[in-house]
Amino acid sequence: MTVDQIEAQMKANALNFVGLGALVKFELGGGSTLFIDGRTTPPTISREGGTPDTTLTISPENLAKLADGKLAPTLAFMTGKLKVSGSMGIALKLANMLED
Repeated sequence: MTVDQIEAQMKANALNFVGLGALVKFELGGGSTLFIDGRTTPPTISREGGTPDTTLTISPENLAKLADGKLAPTLAFMTGKLKVSGSMGIALKLANMLED
């Protein structure tokens, strides 16, 4: 799945991130990034954003699996497929939103 496809999928499911209350950056490698701005209603998904509260580093393939529910966020973190910097609380809140 390409970054464009992941972005489109996340935009289609943006309402899942209502209540996040933070800016989350996904670093996808190769200079590609996606942002979820959960400070707005409805949340916005874009390629540009400000200073994030939390940064998640993950491959596009694994992000697609997370978004599809085929990879549990906790498992991704524990196996090193997902790295978190910044607020772990926000990362956990996002994980719960992805698992629902």
